[in-house]
Parts: sequence; C-alpha cells; structure tokens
Amino acid sequence: MDVTDPAHPHYLAHIPGTPGNYEEGGAQMTRVCDGRTLPKGDPGKTYLLRVFGGKSHQIYDVTDPAKPALLWQRDGELNDTHKSFWECESGIAFLVSGVPGWRVNRMTEVYDMSDPAHPVKIRDFGLVGQQPGATGPIPEQLHGMISLGPQGNRIYFGYGTNKNGIVQIVDRDKLIHGPNEPTAENLLYPEVGRLVMTPFNGAHTTFPMPKMPIAEFTKDAVGAERDIVMIVDEQIRNGCEESRQMAWFVDVTIEAHPMVISNFQVPEASGDFCSRGGRFGTHASNESMAPAFYKKIVFLSYFNAGVRAVDIRDPYHPKEIGYFIPAITAATDKRCVKLNGQDSCKVAIQTNNVETDDRGYIYIVDRANTGMHILELTGDARAVTH
Repeated sequence: MDVTDPAHPHYLAHIPGTPGNYEEGGAQMTRVCDGRTLPKGDPGKTYLLRVFGGKSHQIYDVTDPAKPALLWQRDGELNDTHKSFWECESGIAFLVSGVPGWRVNRMTEVYDMSDPAHPVKIRDFGLVGQQPGATGPIPEQLHGMISLGPQGNRIYFGYGTNKNGIVQIVDRDKLIHGPNEPTAENLLYPEVGRLVMTPFNGAHTTFPMPKMPIAEFTKDAVGAERDIVMIVDEQIRNGCEESRQMAWFVDVTIEAHPMVISNFQVPEASGDFCSRGGRFGTHASNESMAPAFYKKIVFLSYFNAGVRAVDIRDPYHPKEIGYFIPAITAATDKRCVKLNGQDSCKVAIQTNNVETDDRGYIYIVDRANTGMHILELTGDARAVTH
C-alpha cells in the first residue's frame, strides 16, 4: 500500500501466502530494512522479511514496492512460525520458527541477515525443556521478541500467548556469541532475568521502554528513571469464555527481579463487549520506537473494543486518552461460540494489529475481514505527543 497520502491509500501489490485459512496461509509478521542501514545491504535497495504461512521465512527486494522480488527462502519446512524481529543496524534477525526436533512449534532461530541475499544461521534458542532430547514439562511456546539492538544489548522474549506466560530478558551479545549447542546450560547462559506470569495470562508482545523518566520520582535520590517493559496478552476465545487478557507494566530496572507495577484494561461494561461477539481483550501493541509516540502513548489492539490509545508517561498509572472502534461493514465476518451444543454467531469487529509511523499516523487491521483503517490523534490526546 502506498500511504504517502494517508487519506487516499493506493494498492500496489500482493505477495501470496500458502494455501490455508487465517494464519495458516498468511504472513503473521513483516519487517522492513533499508539497504543503507544494513551492514552488507545494497544502499539503493529496500528489503522485506516475512513468514511464509507457518512453513518458512522469506526475504524480498521491495525497492519497487509494486514489484516485490523474492531473494531468499529458508530451506526446509518448519512446524510453525510467528512474529520475528530484524535489527536493521546490525542485520541480526531473531526468527520465530518451529525447527523439527524441538519439543515446541515455536522457538528462536538466530540469523545474520546483514546481507539479505545470503543469510547465515547462527544458532537455535529456547527455554530449557523445549530443546531436543529434553524430558519433563514443556514450557509454553514462544510468540515473539523485541530487541534493543547492539547498543541496548537486551532482547525481551514473550512466551505463552494467553496462559502460563514467561517474559525472558536476554543478554543479546551472549546469545549471539555464546555457546550455541542447545543444552540446558547453554540455553540459560544468556538469560539475565525472567518473569513468570500466572497460569491464565500470557506474553504476546513484550515492548521495552528503557530509562523512562518518572515525574513523580524526580526529587527522589534513587530511581527517577526506570526500565519498563509493557506485556500485552492475547485474548484467544470468543465471548469472554476465558480469563481476561490485558496489558501489564513491569519495572525491570533490576533485571533479576522484575516487578509488575500496573495494568491497563478496558471496562467490559463500557461497551457491553462480552455480548458483542468475537474476542474482547488485548492482542498486541504498536512496536515502533519512533519519537512521535515512544514512551508517551501506546496503542493497543483490543478486538471488538477497537484500538485504545493509552498515556504511559506515568507507567504506574496508565490512562486511556482515546479509542476508535471501526464500523461493521458488509465484509465483516461472524464469530461463533457454542451454546447448548449449537453455534451462536455474531458479526463483530476484531481489531487485530496496530502499528504507527514516524509521521504520527496509526494503522489498524481487522481479523474479521473489515480491512485497514488509518487514524490520527485529535484534541487533548494529540497534545500528549508534544
């Protein structure tokens, strides 16, 4: 999509997925890097990393976005894929993969993609108990990760989408350059901290915000800046038929002892959301660290409650400052629950993902075929960005 004029987006090209419905046939994530930034990229090119259904990873040359061209595809079929991360400044990529032999369908493959046409695998990684040959309980599988890159030297991994969540804080340098045989000892080597969540909450998105200034603490001798991670769970079941998923704010200043300091959730009664059909609860957040919103406002996709804009300048007291719920269209699909053994279906908005750009626009896409909306803040909410 060409969104140079956000009021009049222009369709350019479609890269097909694999046969299958929903995520089975689609691309659950895309990451884009400019060749001028990648260490071995062509400075005249732009590159796209995406998953190919649940089977593989691909890199495309999208310099001309109307004519994407495949450059590379990972050899061998994977059990599953999901939300990977690509560091443009280093070229290192952390791929959510399902390597055959591992005890879970989603773990991490680390690749050097500094030359996008010739990626080089560095290692496999996961939680102890997930590796080949392990015995005993299997920790919940990976959903995604976000890296702070070489300068920040930390990666935040989220496991257990809606249950038995774990947030793992990893020393990036030790992960890339440490011993890579997937033994229990080697898998623990780069870990510097871990938060074990409750059995009925997970870690879909782990969004780091290091060195956040806390206005309330400016006169304190210690702790005026805190390292914060926002955890967003994913609601899975329709009609409120599971525990409520929400956003959690965690102080990771002392990495060995992460502490939950607050949460954000939309009151169900504010829209009678459990009765609207489809999922009600969080799914994901924007992940852009562009200055327009970073450490000031986050946007949470909330399924039938649309997208919520949350003021996080005081992460101990996150505050909603705006929301947008798209209108149902003729294309919007139904969502069903079982009542007395029969399907009970309702047509419902399902805002699935949200992202922002460095111009300050917000992009949301719908899981139930309603499409994409491009938004901007207005009124008092807009003033928070200044």
